[in-house]
Amino acid sequence: MGVKRFKEGILEVLFPRVCVVCGHSLSPQENVLCVECLSSKFEETVPNGTATSERILLPEGIQFQHALWTFDKGGYLQELLHQLKYHRITGVGVDIGRQLAVSMKKNSLMSSFLVEPYQLLPVPLHPKKRRMRGYNQAYYIAKGIAEVAGGEIISKKAVIRVKNTKTQTGFSLEKRRRNIENAFKVVHPDSVEGKNIIIVDDVFTTGSTTFELASVLKASHCEKIAIVTVAQA
Repeated sequence: MGVKRFKEGILEVLFPRVCVVCGHSLSPQENVLCVECLSSKFEETVPNGTATSERILLPEGIQFQHALWTFDKGGYLQELLHQLKYHRITGVGVDIGRQLAVSMKKNSLMSSFLVEPYQLLPVPLHPKKRRMRGYNQAYYIAKGIAEVAGGEIISKKAVIRVKNTKTQTGFSLEKRRRNIENAFKVVHPDSVEGKNIIIVDDVFTTGSTTFELASVLKASHCEKIAIVTVAQA
């Protein structure tokens, strides 16, 4: 035990644990983001806890869509998601997933959804992109959600991405739709049939990606579908 504490002390000196946003020291209870930044640095999409889908036209079969924070181009949130997506700081995903779960519980529609058994589906990455990046950032967001709100994360082998799509940044709505069309496949229909599923992603912009994924789930006869993301652009 003494050797372990000694090693921990050395690591703390060499690699101090600091918040990735503000740079202040983290407490033992904090992971990579401090409580202060989580509560004050980002703008809640719907502070009063009502459903965010009220201004989004959702396709049939999707019960609702919920986002934690409003996307801030060039701001703290964009940089935070960039760190998660491209710099392998997976702890960011877990931290914001936990915060997203707290927000989900406050949502007037989600609270009723969460009392039923449900599964979490991180939006799948194409194998080539996954190998290049090394991980799926949506998985770590889902992991954080599961720690706070429960729910089982669907196996990455059950629903896959079969089309290596181009980045959709700057695309028109129609071009986004064509780009993502037929991108997903349910490999094991029994894993989604009759189940309530929450699709998890980092940013909701037009909904083209999550809507396409939802259409594949509906074709495999899942019961209810919800969409949750960290940011809404």
